[in-house]
Amino acid sequence: MANIFDFFFVIINEIRSCFVPEKVEYTIEGECKKCGKCCNYMYSYDTYTEKEFKIMQFLFPAYKRFYIKGRDEEGNLIFACKLVTPEGLCSDYKHRLPMCRKYPAKKISYNGKLHEGCGYKVVSKSFEDYLKY
Repeated sequence: MANIFDFFFVIINEIRSCFVPEKVEYTIEGECKKCGKCCNYMYSYDTYTEKEFKIMQFLFPAYKRFYIKGRDEEGNLIFACKLVTPEGLCSDYKHRLPMCRKYPAKKISYNGKLHEGCGYKVVSKSFEDYLKY
């Protein structure tokens, strides 16, 4: 009887695996070169309009240090920090935001873009990569 249940369990899992999208894991490697590019060209994945940005600044006053620099070729808002010096360093490093302290996250859920010349790089590992070992 246990063999029949095991058989059905395997069949069900095989069917379910057809509906699971391929999972890719992304990690960040490298070190900061202190160029300041990341502070002068930032994205927010949940802020699409100027009005949403103003609401974000109202809800989180610390975000008043950022301003809208423009839009990229896809129409996404680009933000920059007012506290970055011409040398690319933070003028208030001791009081920087948690997001700045953690940048870049060592593990991300999407293939992020980093600036040319950045000391960090995004490394992806797909299911096929795991099978190679």
